[in-house]
Amino acid sequence: MVHPTNSKGSAIDSPPYDLICVGFGPASLSIAVALRDQRVNARVLFLERQTEFAWHCGMLLPDTRMQISFMKDMATFRNPRSQFTFLSYLHANNRLVPFTNLGTFYPLREEFNDYLKWCASHFDDFVQYGEEVVSVSPPETASGAIKTWNVSSRSVLTGEVSTFAAKNVIIAIGGVGKIPAQFPQRLYNNRVLHSSSYAIHTPRLLPGRDAPYKIAVVGAGQSAVEIYTDLQGRYPNCKTTLFVRQSALRPSDDSPFVNEIFDPDRVDPFYALPADVRKTQIREDKATNYSVVRLELIEHVYNVMYRQRLRNPDQRTWAHRIMTNQEVQSVVERPSGKVDLKLKDSRGGSGANEVETTDGFDLVIFGTGYMRNAHRKLLKDAEPLFEGDCVVDRKYRVQFKEGAVARDTGIWLQGCCEATHGLSDSLLSILAVRGGQMVDAIFGEQADLQSATKLQARAQL
Repeated sequence: MVHPTNSKGSAIDSPPYDLICVGFGPASLSIAVALRDQRVNARVLFLERQTEFAWHCGMLLPDTRMQISFMKDMATFRNPRSQFTFLSYLHANNRLVPFTNLGTFYPLREEFNDYLKWCASHFDDFVQYGEEVVSVSPPETASGAIKTWNVSSRSVLTGEVSTFAAKNVIIAIGGVGKIPAQFPQRLYNNRVLHSSSYAIHTPRLLPGRDAPYKIAVVGAGQSAVEIYTDLQGRYPNCKTTLFVRQSALRPSDDSPFVNEIFDPDRVDPFYALPADVRKTQIREDKATNYSVVRLELIEHVYNVMYRQRLRNPDQRTWAHRIMTNQEVQSVVERPSGKVDLKLKDSRGGSGANEVETTDGFDLVIFGTGYMRNAHRKLLKDAEPLFEGDCVVDRKYRVQFKEGAVARDTGIWLQGCCEATHGLSDSLLSILAVRGGQMVDAIFGEQADLQSATKLQARAQL
């Protein structure tokens, strides 16, 4: 990469960037690493809404571990010799031998976050933090095939809008926390949180460690149950209730054959399937990643339930409860400022009437997943150019009408292509390989030639 940027403000009159990445989380970081490894000579800029690099900072809970091997890092599956592997990070920080002594493939989430920040620090000159991209659009005066895009971003500190020109744009902005739209918006980040901001806002909303808070958690996945467990240690005198739609907490399946679903080489055959078959396949495989919990955490929670049962068989007296088959319909605000939930039996039936809790919760936390459609808002001005709906090809490139966009110009999507590319699309598992594939797709012969030159130089050593 060339042309590091330390300047702020619009650059619409400057030569266009070869590539602008919208967002600088792990997906875009894998692009940066691949560009550096392959020594691609290109003008590149990353625009990131957060004021510094951070990965799931709202869920960096004490002693929580990764659910995937450390080898699914930013580089190993693509290039084990890269300077950006997790093992290189350990070596650079003098922890390679101590980590080996742990005898695990699953580092603390805190440590993997530090690894990602270490990788990101190598690209500070190419990133403008605190910039929220608001649109990616064709130039207003464009005639003929589009050769550049206008990328407009707003400073989160000043509100100033900047516009940059780029031949290629990668949109990798992650998911947006899913909370039912009917809930009062004024309660959001006040009495109602999404799990993605749990560790950020909870200390502010519930400042008293020994206070007898009543807290509801909604969801049956890993994040919801981790929060449910964390609350019990964070607030020793609290009362917690976990509301789940299913009849029981279910374990994730991470057995070896099932794990192959997330292998990088599974993307090609999945993409080649007919759309209806892909949809069926995703539905069948969801137990590996959606509304499921690691078995050891389920066992921990069950032990907590059992100890309470041992002391008092009346579940109504328990400090920590799990309410199954409950679907949250709405949040009810009380005059006291506390909130309750309207619930409905998720099994349906003629007797499935709404029931309202009377607990008076101080906080409700939703671990109900993410929506991955934010790219559509960014691309609203480009919609007339689409070939039908906003769809991508195998290489993640948005499909435009014939002749509407120049062949060496494009828009590429990451993390929102599960329907066409499989369950691994929004996960870390394929980022290293996908990052290299996207660099090859965008820069093509240049990347191949420079990689070959590097290998030839090594062979001559």
